[in-house]
Amino acid sequence: MIGGRGAAVALSSMALVGACWAGAPAGQADGGRQRDTPGVLCVGASDSTYDPPLTLVPRRAHITVDARYVCTVAPGRTLPATGSLDGQSPDASCLTLGGARLTETVRYADGKRSLIVYDSGTTLRVTDVQIVRLTGHVTEGRGKGQPAQRTVFAGSSQLPTECLSSGLRGSSGRAQLEVHP
Repeated sequence: MIGGRGAAVALSSMALVGACWAGAPAGQADGGRQRDTPGVLCVGASDSTYDPPLTLVPRRAHITVDARYVCTVAPGRTLPATGSLDGQSPDASCLTLGGARLTETVRYADGKRSLIVYDSGTTLRVTDVQIVRLTGHVTEGRGKGQPAQRTVFAGSSQLPTECLSSGLRGSSGRAQLEVHP
C-alpha cells in the first residue's frame, strides 16, 4: 500500500508532469500551428499483476495491466477510456522491469482506439512507491505513428518483505499516458 508520504510524492509528481505537458495544448506543440493529429493525455488508475510474482531475483515474468483513464483528445474535449496492457519482462524483479515489452490497447468512449507498443522503459523505486516509465509508438488507431509515453506511480498492497519470500503479485497506482503530436 502506498503510504501517506509516498502518495503525496506520487500525486505531486504526476501534477508536475501534467502541468509541463499542458503547457502546449493538444495539437499545438509545434509552435502554435494546428496539427492534423492532436496529442492525447490520459490520467487514471492502473492495476498490474505479475506472473510469477516478483522477488529480488530477476526472472522472466508475464505482466498484465488494467487502466481506467480520463483522456483529453482535443482542446477542451475529454473522454473516459480503458487501457489493457499485456507483455513480458525477461528480467523482472521487485526493483526493476528490465527489458519489458508491452502492448496497450486504449479504448475510448467515442468508439475509437489506440494500439501502443512499448519497447523500452525505466524503473525507479522510492521507498514504497515504484515509478515505471514506458516509451513506444502508437501503431494503430488514434495517434497512429506518434510517440507515446506511459508513467505509473504504483505501490503494492503487500508488504515489501514479500520480495524476500513468496513475491509481489501485483501493484496499483496512478498512470499518465501521453501521445505526442
